[in-house]
Amino acid sequence: MAGKRALVILSKGAEEMETVIPVDIMRRAGIAVTVAGLTGKDPVQCSRNVVICPDDSLEEAGKQGPYDVVVLPGGMPGAQNLAESPAVKEVLKDQDGRKGLIAAICAGPTALLAHGIGFGSTVTTHPAMKEKMMNGDHYKYSEARVQKDGHYITSRGPGTSFEFGLTIVEELMGAEVAAQVKAPLIMKD
Repeated sequence: MAGKRALVILSKGAEEMETVIPVDIMRRAGIAVTVAGLTGKDPVQCSRNVVICPDDSLEEAGKQGPYDVVVLPGGMPGAQNLAESPAVKEVLKDQDGRKGLIAAICAGPTALLAHGIGFGSTVTTHPAMKEKMMNGDHYKYSEARVQKDGHYITSRGPGTSFEFGLTIVEELMGAEVAAQVKAPLIMKD
């Protein structure tokens, strides 16, 4: 089980909780997480003006692949920046081609739509993104807090960030590790 690696793509306007909470949970599980800045290594201003320093640029981090999971946080305009990025498209196409895990939360799944990833899958998004996501009948929609379908994991928003992170951990490290990580978090059952 050792040696699992995650790539979290951070762009300006990303939602802080949807970035930091999954990163924290994956690191607690022993997953090596690289937070990659979409436009470089400079600190990234998130949607609520929290500034996060990426570990590396996406360009450099991409060369260190493949990763066991690629994570797309939501937030606006963060998700839109991911959706408009040719570099993100390249990473996702590569990950998808290998059937590698792709996880997106809140508005993040709209980047999957923009890049033609996961068509035919069941997904969830932030309620405000449902209409956009369902435009064109490319996906089946779920109201679940976290939705897993094949090698895709999608989730709804800041309040589902813990479950989202734990689902990624369970997928990569197993249920036992996820339970060990969850216990000290004092989450509401």
